[in-house]
Amino acid sequence: MLTELETLSKNIGRLIQISHRHQEARATLEAQLAQSRAECDATRAELEQLREERNALQAERDTLSAKIDDAQVRLNAILEKLPRARAQGEPDNQLDLLAPEHHEEAHESAHDVTRHGENA
Repeated sequence: MLTELETLSKNIGRLIQISHRHQEARATLEAQLAQSRAECDATRAELEQLREERNALQAERDTLSAKIDDAQVRLNAILEKLPRARAQGEPDNQLDLLAPEHHEEAHESAHDVTRHGENA
């Protein structure tokens, strides 16, 4: 009977040690879980902030795109109102007012401006 009590006492001691180790492991895991949850919450907050920044940038891009489209329409309207370069030899060409050496340069640059405006 004494040996049974000693065996029982040893077993109870082992169970107490195992229980303490499990409690410590559980406490460690709970702390890790809490830390992981905090990191997850911080990541979610950062993600939400990044989404808001992305949405703001998209709105800004859309606004700028609309302004560019509007400016393009206005530019095309202005270009349509400008007199077109006449064929060589036609009278009343505004470029005739320039000196002959500047005539070709001005004609080419006016043609380039018109061509770029039509392609834009």
